[in-house]
Amino acid sequence: MPVWCCRCSLAGHFRNYSDTETEGEIFNSLVQYFGDNLGQKVKDMPLVEETSLLEDSSVTLPVVIIGNGPSGICLSYMLSGYRPYLSSEAIHPNTVLHSKLEEARHLSIVDQDLEYLSEGLEGRSSNPVAILFDTLLHPDADFGYDYPSVLHWKLEQHHYIPHLVLGKGPPGGAWHNMEGSMLTISFGNWMELPGLKFKDWASSKRRNLKGDRVMPEEIARYYKHYVKVMGLQKNFRENTYITSVSRLYRDQDDDNSQGRDISTKHLQIEKSKFIKRNWEIRGYQRIADGSHVPFCLFAENVALATGTLDSPAHLEIEGEDFPFVFHSMPEFGAAISKGKLHGKVDPVLIVGSGLTAADAVLCAYNNNIPVIHVFRRRVTDPSLIFKQLPKKLYPEYHKVYHMMCTQSYSVNSNLLSDYTSFPEHHVLSFKSDMKCILQSITGLKKIFTLSAAAVLIGSHPNLSFLKEQGCYLGHKSSQPITCKGNPVEIDTYTYECVKEANLFALGPLVGDNFVRFLKGGALGVTRCLTIRQKKKQHLFVERGGGDGIA
Repeated sequence: MPVWCCRCSLAGHFRNYSDTETEGEIFNSLVQYFGDNLGQKVKDMPLVEETSLLEDSSVTLPVVIIGNGPSGICLSYMLSGYRPYLSSEAIHPNTVLHSKLEEARHLSIVDQDLEYLSEGLEGRSSNPVAILFDTLLHPDADFGYDYPSVLHWKLEQHHYIPHLVLGKGPPGGAWHNMEGSMLTISFGNWMELPGLKFKDWASSKRRNLKGDRVMPEEIARYYKHYVKVMGLQKNFRENTYITSVSRLYRDQDDDNSQGRDISTKHLQIEKSKFIKRNWEIRGYQRIADGSHVPFCLFAENVALATGTLDSPAHLEIEGEDFPFVFHSMPEFGAAISKGKLHGKVDPVLIVGSGLTAADAVLCAYNNNIPVIHVFRRRVTDPSLIFKQLPKKLYPEYHKVYHMMCTQSYSVNSNLLSDYTSFPEHHVLSFKSDMKCILQSITGLKKIFTLSAAAVLIGSHPNLSFLKEQGCYLGHKSSQPITCKGNPVEIDTYTYECVKEANLFALGPLVGDNFVRFLKGGALGVTRCLTIRQKKKQHLFVERGGGDGIA
């Protein structure tokens, strides 16, 4: 079986893009990163054939991004050299922030002190850079205003940092797999990425937007188009599945023993202190005939942008694996759309108090299927997501919340015909005869016969390619990574993992579940890598340029 190795991926740039302009752009990016002398050697280096053995791979990429959803796309955009500047005519409504921005108007936001700029800002993210970038892109959005962004973008190719973005499907990630019958929770303009307004894209595609909120499939198409129109395709690899990301063995004296990053055979360099071979990324790529081609990449830095929708959370109770128990909205929605539950007298059971569970309630309710809705929290719990959503903007979710509050089960009454909520209850078990046992907070048990069940209590990222399933990266190292309960612990200004150097995480993995906030992660990572790149270039100059490392 042939192996796709790191240098083969670079070679793939030239195979996929035969025009000399694209080839020149790639070479220029290498020159800009490595320095003219080293870049010339890379250009002269023979390309490795697809049949190369793993040990022949010698080039180490500066960055590999795992995940091609909006987090990975936005990071690729900024690593490709796109830089945000304060627009000449812009006035930010936050006068303190605007004053800070004016102090360094000539600098891109990437080159400014993010901690200084984000100081004192408040928003719906726990990450200050996410709040900063969001208020620059959508000033005062949480107050209902639709102010234009105060930023404009410039492509500065000399800032390009070579990288690859690996994803299982087309650019857009999980948005291509979401149930299409529901509107997005966010407005269309909150889902957009820098440099391309969603409404402009929709009008150019003659999409008829009936409101500010849109269908997930529209967002998926937008993300896929974004990668193309921004010229990012050369950095993306689809149909890739990661099986292992491991830190390579390092000598104890890390500063003095950097490993052979670029082989002496092809570049005549014994040691390089400019690109460290920190990470080995293994996996396979599924090709057109369905076969799997294994690959191995080496990278100085790895950015985790996988999202958290890979593995639906389970109750871990008896009978949960029966076929009438679903764990995702697409599965449940498909069962309804195919008519499998129409005409059923017995209700469906929906477990969960989040928006996905609310979507399932609406889906069943609108198809005249009776619902039993079970959740552990009190209806007055201030952390319920419904309390954070304005009624005028999200009437359908407040309809569900109203039913949760007013149509709850009582021991003195039977199930209501259309919907009955069970606050402060949990499911004890499912039985093969389509029955379930519920238990209240007081210990009272009740048995119901069902037509189906949907357990929609969140999801976990699939980080099986990391040691300990990535648990060691979280705030609670003994528990799985989750968006809300146990996100990856990061430096909040660089997004570098606290417990693993040269490993970054962004998006839902660090608690930013909304697209409008995950873009801040791309800003933090890009600034961190840019600073480190400048330090390397300074070292390069101090040592006499290319001639100093022969």
